[in-house]
Amino acid sequence: MILRLGELMVRRGLLSERQVERVLEVQTSTGRPFGELAEEMYDLHPQDVERVWAEQYAAGATRIDPRTEPVEQAAISLVSRRQAWQFSLLPLRIEGRELVVCTTQDNLPRALRFVYRRLERPASFMLCDQNALAEALQKHYPMTGQSAESWSSPFIPAA
Repeated sequence: MILRLGELMVRRGLLSERQVERVLEVQTSTGRPFGELAEEMYDLHPQDVERVWAEQYAAGATRIDPRTEPVEQAAISLVSRRQAWQFSLLPLRIEGRELVVCTTQDNLPRALRFVYRRLERPASFMLCDQNALAEALQKHYPMTGQSAESWSSPFIPAA
């Protein structure tokens, strides 16, 4: 069973049960996303909401090994080498109109924002281990100085 966003926020001490009930009441009447309303109504930091959302998403996400997953050139061509490393994501394939992407749980919010804002297409995300992602990125988006051994945090290009 996947926990609801409000339940996770209560567990993390971000909201009380009464606050969750109030957000749900407003959500029912407006149809707006729970996290967006919680930010506005209770001055939650967007990063806190994103972390909880990533935890919720990760609980139900498929986990894969991107080193052995088939990767389509059509998907790879949608993202530049720099973007793949910077946003810690590996496009795997296109299913219908949807882009299937692999990333890590920690990088899920950034990868999601990038895909929806820059690629402007529906996407689904699979999750993997950071070292496995780094090895797969090196295979599909080789970049000098980037490898599983040297990658302890997401790639941030020099200005």
